[in-house]
This record gives sequence, structure tokens and C-alpha cells, in this order.
Amino acid sequence: MDISSALISFSLAAGLMTLTPGIDTALVLRTAAVENARNALFAAFGVVIGVLAWGLLAALGLGAVLAVSEIAYRILQFAGAAYLIWLGGRMLYAATRGARTDWNDSHTLQAQAQNDETGLRWFFRGLTTNLLNPKVGVFYVSFLPQFMPADVNVVAFSALLAAIHAALSLIWFILLTLATRPFARALARPSTTRALDGITGSVLVGFGLRLALSPQAH
Repeated sequence: MDISSALISFSLAAGLMTLTPGIDTALVLRTAAVENARNALFAAFGVVIGVLAWGLLAALGLGAVLAVSEIAYRILQFAGAAYLIWLGGRMLYAATRGARTDWNDSHTLQAQAQNDETGLRWFFRGLTTNLLNPKVGVFYVSFLPQFMPADVNVVAFSALLAAIHAALSLIWFILLTLATRPFARALARPSTTRALDGITGSVLVGFGLRLALSPQAH
């Protein structure tokens, strides 16, 4: 496989993988629908940075540790599961109580400061959701070598492939966010917000439980 074929093949595979619904898509879509496009994009950037980090870790060989070390895999697995259950539980609580879901605890800050804080929180939620999923690391370890041409710098080319995946993911998240804008007023209704929080919270809790109970990926 030459470099051009590898880039084209990987882009197609990564594109299909990006379109497959998962935790990251659910998180960004919920944020765009329930809160605003700005916070959704912060969450999307967090996910994208996580994708780049996993790609670099896999390229450096550190991601392979998860594939061979059950202890390392389990630690990250249970941490990720606990985080997803916590995040989903907060959404379910907000849905049942009709509470605000931006989770800003301080009411004394200026509006811009509150928006900045909320945006950063969603950035770290997107980043943490991605990084605490050990299956992403194992996937990269097993996926990237399939598109590695001969006589290339493995680290540099792996970083390039991860950047392509990250770019495709960002484009997809931007399109999802834009798709919610025509319905922003309807989505802002309290009943709709509670329903979306309930659905997304249930999805995240379900993903967390499945992650906690799943065997180690190989």
C-alpha cells in the first residue's frame, strides 16, 4: 500500500467510523440541542483533542500497554465507566427535577465569565469522555497499522492519520450542531430539554454499564 492509497483508505474508514453513533456523538448532540452551539463546539473540541491524544499514544506505543496489561486496561475501564455513569446520572437528575443542566454553581459571576466556565467544562467533559474509554486506545493500536505504508516514519504517519480522523470528527460535530439551530426555540422548551436530558442520560449510563461489564478488548 502506497501513501496515497493509505490516506484514501483510512479517510473512508475513519469517515464511516465517525458517522457511527456513539458516546461522543450523543454528548455533542445533546449539548447542542439542550444548551447552545457554543458549548457543543467546546465539547466537540474536547473530543477531537482526545482523538489526537489517543493517536499519538498509539503511535508512540503507549496505547499498546492497554492491549497487553489487564490491570492498566481495567483501571481505565472502570474510571471511564464511573465517569459516564456520573455524567449520565446528572442528566437524569436534571430531567426528573426539571433543573438547569448547565451545572454552573456560582450565581455571582458575570454572564461572560459563566459562559466561559461552562464552555471549558464541556471541553473537559468531551476530552475526559474520550480519554477514559480504553476501547478507543485498543482500537487505535489495532487499526492504525492496517494503513501504514512501508518505509514511512511510523510516529509521524500515525499522527497524520489521527489528525485526519480528528478533522473528520470535528466536521461531523459542526454539522450536527448546525442541524439543531433551526429548531433551537423548540428545543429550548423545558419539556423538550428534560426529555433530551433523560434520553442522553440513559444512553450515557447504558454506555457506562456496558463499558464496566465488558471484557478486555484484544
